[in-house]
Amino acid sequence: MRSGDRRQGSGAGAPVAGAYLRGGFADRVIVPADEAGVIEALREAWASGTSVTVAGAGTGVTGGKVPFGGCVLSLEKLNRLQVAPGRAVAGAGVLLRDVHAAAQNSGQLYPPDPTETGASIGGNIACNASGSRSFRYGPTGRWVERLRVVLADGRLLDVGRGDAIDFDPGSIPRPAVTKNTAGYLLQPGMDWLDLFIGSEGTLGVVTEATLRLIPAAKFVLAGVVFFAGDESAVDAVEAWRTAAHPRMLEYFDEPSLALLRQRYPEIPRGARAAILFDQELASEDDAEVDAWLERVETAGALVEASWFATTPSDRERFRKFRHSLPELVNDAVRQSGAMKMNTDFAVPPAANREMLAYYRQRLEAEFPGRYVIFGHIGDAHVHVNLFSDPADPARATALLKDFARRAVELGGTVSAEHGVGKRKAHLLELQYTPEQLELMRAVKRRLDPKGILGRGTMFLVG
Repeated sequence: MRSGDRRQGSGAGAPVAGAYLRGGFADRVIVPADEAGVIEALREAWASGTSVTVAGAGTGVTGGKVPFGGCVLSLEKLNRLQVAPGRAVAGAGVLLRDVHAAAQNSGQLYPPDPTETGASIGGNIACNASGSRSFRYGPTGRWVERLRVVLADGRLLDVGRGDAIDFDPGSIPRPAVTKNTAGYLLQPGMDWLDLFIGSEGTLGVVTEATLRLIPAAKFVLAGVVFFAGDESAVDAVEAWRTAAHPRMLEYFDEPSLALLRQRYPEIPRGARAAILFDQELASEDDAEVDAWLERVETAGALVEASWFATTPSDRERFRKFRHSLPELVNDAVRQSGAMKMNTDFAVPPAANREMLAYYRQRLEAEFPGRYVIFGHIGDAHVHVNLFSDPADPARATALLKDFARRAVELGGTVSAEHGVGKRKAHLLELQYTPEQLELMRAVKRRLDPKGILGRGTMFLVG
């Protein structure tokens, strides 16, 4: 065999229809050296009916990499990266941060920016990851021009934008949100890329992607704007969403700022919420600079205490500020012995305020002082991170499921950017009817009739 081959036993877990996993198990870990090795491994698995769990960099949060038997197929060695004007060709194992760096070195930008830059491109494609810049640029799928995909039986597809699938998948209504990665987003006449992107490794194995790049902006204005109250911060977002054209609008609630003060003691003591924005400029003298100062003053923000930046070094500081919060959340979880449980729900922008209020009301009643809310408020997609008692996860699980139900009632989605994996597969039944879920299963059966890819991911087993 062309691939490396490792044996693995990763605990005595079992498939569960819940929001957390106890572990997984696999007989083998296969590490192909190249695409030919992927084809060979899948042909062998197909012939023997062995289940295959595709693994990227292991940064996912929904348990997609956790195997329920069979073998793990790691794509870590598929790391070829070539950058040219307007595009990059990346193997599935290439890390996002390496694509960003290579694009930057050529004066270009790869717009998708998930928080975890150590994620693989294959993993980003699998869950159609997005990030803070998705407010302007959308998710990963918008920037994929071509894919090489190995099907479950070892056949290779090389497909590009506009290459329509050769069967009618049916149609599933889409929620009125800007981000949605819940299940297969089936539409008549859809192309192969839209089918594979976001399918979480259940329909085929992506080995290589051609990504679109754009010229990097020469000038960017960024700001961390502090507010004395949460309502004024949300008011500002509602105004800025339509009055300006930022790349991002990110939110931090009061508990988030309290955590961030561990690393950034200069955060003003009177701040109860903050909004991070980032906007490209035509020049250093762009009228948008003055326009943003006026917007901040009109919003009733803590103007003198807020931070603004136009230099790359200061903007990098803001990026680290934003990305420090998940790290601090994880630190707090480890130190307290709690279990972190988090949401990935989004609602239509018009329902943003109502969803935030519902989060706050329920969390204050049931888990006071044990949560933070932050994230992509421009897309009405904020993350709740809840610190629950590991001895009693059921109470937190029930609350998060209630949040998912409420998001759907408001016209939203149970997964905006992470996919559902195994941990959250049970939530799909809140968003879709049994008939709609059966349409998805029919597509799965068509491309993977033996059901060997991604056992337990997206579709519950056991």
